[in-house]
Amino acid sequence: MRSVAKRYGVALRTVQYWVRYAGDRRIDRVDFASKPTGAAPPHNRTLPEMETLLVDTRRELRESSALGEYGALAVHQDLSLCGVTGVPSVSTIHRVFRRNGLLTRRRIRYPAPPPGWYLPNLETVAVELDSFDFIEELRIENGPLVDVLNGVSLHGGLPASWPAESPVSAIWTLERLVEHWRLFGLPAYAQFDNDTRFQGAHQFADSFGRIVRLCLGLGIVPVFAPPRETGFQAAVEGFNSRWKKGVWNRFHHDSLPTLLTHTQRYVAAYRSRHAKRIEAAPARTPFPQGWSFNYQLEPRGCIIYIRRADEQGRVRVLGHTCHVGDGWGHRLTRCEVLFDEKVIRFFGLRRREPSEQPLLKEAHYDFASRHFSDSTRCQVLHAQVTNEC
Repeated sequence: MRSVAKRYGVALRTVQYWVRYAGDRRIDRVDFASKPTGAAPPHNRTLPEMETLLVDTRRELRESSALGEYGALAVHQDLSLCGVTGVPSVSTIHRVFRRNGLLTRRRIRYPAPPPGWYLPNLETVAVELDSFDFIEELRIENGPLVDVLNGVSLHGGLPASWPAESPVSAIWTLERLVEHWRLFGLPAYAQFDNDTRFQGAHQFADSFGRIVRLCLGLGIVPVFAPPRETGFQAAVEGFNSRWKKGVWNRFHHDSLPTLLTHTQRYVAAYRSRHAKRIEAAPARTPFPQGWSFNYQLEPRGCIIYIRRADEQGRVRVLGHTCHVGDGWGHRLTRCEVLFDEKVIRFFGLRRREPSEQPLLKEAHYDFASRHFSDSTRCQVLHAQVTNEC
């Protein structure tokens, strides 16, 4: 067989295949052309006659169906009602249509916007954002309820976690943020949800709490995510899930100090694991030397609220309802409250085109602050918004 393969210029396995196919017959008496080339057809392949019937039925339903339905399910139901035997399944009929080029439209999947696409200079990884969130009312066995304040940076993934006995106050939250920023530096943005410990009292218009005043005093832009919206707090919510898996659900905590010990150990290991990413993150501003917090200072800088307009194109910010445009119903809006310029600017946001953020409206915003009362632990700011809203 080797000599034959060499003589005719074919591989040895080809000659071996000829001999095996011939069996006991002489090779010169074997009709090799009688065996079809290629693999054998599958036993469950749809017959060409059935494919033709499926295609013709689809065309008839498209032209004459009262409901205008001519998809795979409609074809399957029509042939079953007509008593046709051996009707393929709906998924098989769908594949027949696709094989015959009848399904030209496909679902368009738009790419996800880059992280931080809704804030200036954050998408280009020029600045950093810290997100903070609470895990509330975790029950220690035979112990108190516990709230956990978690934080993580957007680009660097720098984590922080502080368990404390519930309920946690805004003053305790402020102290933890100052402690974290003294150690690692100040980000450009600090993002929160709409918890009163972060934002301030909701029952008063133009109310700014301690955390907002802390951020403005340090030159940080506080950002408040839209209520009942997913994605904006994904970084810290993902860290919340990992913290529960790595700390809360993993160990038995008989007291708050035990939980705090496990949390500190987890955060240190997390920072060590992501050390390269943390070092590659945008640089932070050093914490100012000799800084002291004064509640009574006038707010300076900018506050950003991400909000979704209602069906009439109106956005509610700081207790006021502002109309941003009839064509912007149910769409995202970035509301920038600029204290120095005394204006509120509304920018349109679209996930499909994150780079296009048109200015929808600019409204005058002026206010006069009142004395911040530490005894009552509340703040009321009186604001005047002109009729432009």
